[in-house]
Amino acid sequence: MAANPHDFICRCRDIENSYIEQTLFQRPDRPQNPLVVAVVGPTAVGKSQMALLLARSLNAEIVNADSRQVYRHMDIGTAKPTSGERSSIPHHLLDVADPDERYSLGLYQRQAQHSISEIVNRGRLPLLVGGTGLYMWAVVEGWRVPAVPPDTTLRQELEELSRRDGVGALFRRLHDMDPDAAEVVDHRNPRRLVRAIEVRLRGGPPSLRYRDTPPYTFRVIGLTMPRPQLYQHIDSRVDRMIEKGLVAEVEGLLRREYSLSLPALSGAGYREIGLHLEGKVSLEEAIQQTKYHTHRIARHQYAWFRTRDPRIHWLDINECPATAALRLTEEWLSEIH
Repeated sequence: MAANPHDFICRCRDIENSYIEQTLFQRPDRPQNPLVVAVVGPTAVGKSQMALLLARSLNAEIVNADSRQVYRHMDIGTAKPTSGERSSIPHHLLDVADPDERYSLGLYQRQAQHSISEIVNRGRLPLLVGGTGLYMWAVVEGWRVPAVPPDTTLRQELEELSRRDGVGALFRRLHDMDPDAAEVVDHRNPRRLVRAIEVRLRGGPPSLRYRDTPPYTFRVIGLTMPRPQLYQHIDSRVDRMIEKGLVAEVEGLLRREYSLSLPALSGAGYREIGLHLEGKVSLEEAIQQTKYHTHRIARHQYAWFRTRDPRIHWLDINECPATAALRLTEEWLSEIH
């Protein structure tokens, strides 16, 4: 029977308990370049469960790297950690912005770096956890994120170009200006393409991938599973979100007068359920569209976290990865002390 990411921890518990007794993160001395462990992979693969196990076993704190979990009032549709999980393990960068608040990559990077620094200063292990590749790599690789303010006139011109000639016109313009930036920006996302062009035209660096070496040693654990199994887990999770009250959550956002056109509400589930509440699609259609949307997100995440990337230590969710993750982390801790 295929493994379930929600119970793989239990299946490995007996093996882990004997191992954990020998491998605790209790070193009082701070190394020159402290370790930060990132846990990445597609949505619904089990990153949050893995992070909680590592945090409980290794005296760690969790830093969110999910671009939707930063927003308040969006708990069910973003699969945000529960209040119990958040009270048992410190979590950072959850609920730090309202849905109509502008939240940028640069702001996220600064806040994540600050959280990591505070965790290290407390003598604990930072765990950077999430599936938003843009956020994750900006921190891990130390991208120089340009501080270029929005240009309303330019944005209107580029948005008109997109409406007239399609999103491909934006991608071609960015590629002509900055091929490196075009490689890392979602070519189907007009908002990100507009921002990349704006940065380039308004004095930003010639590539979004200019880097400063972070003062930490980053190691990356990737969780994966066969694609058909992943889609099944996604579909089951969407069904659980509906059972937990996703429709009521979206109703609450609309009552607060948050528009479905906001970037925060572009994530899977919110716009689809919002269209249902506006009477444009049935609930059954909205649920199915949410599942398909989430499948697309998972495929895009594999473009950010490639299975052949030598920096990522991939663990198959069907092969009891919790023990392997603990062992890897202890080895990395030993290497830098």
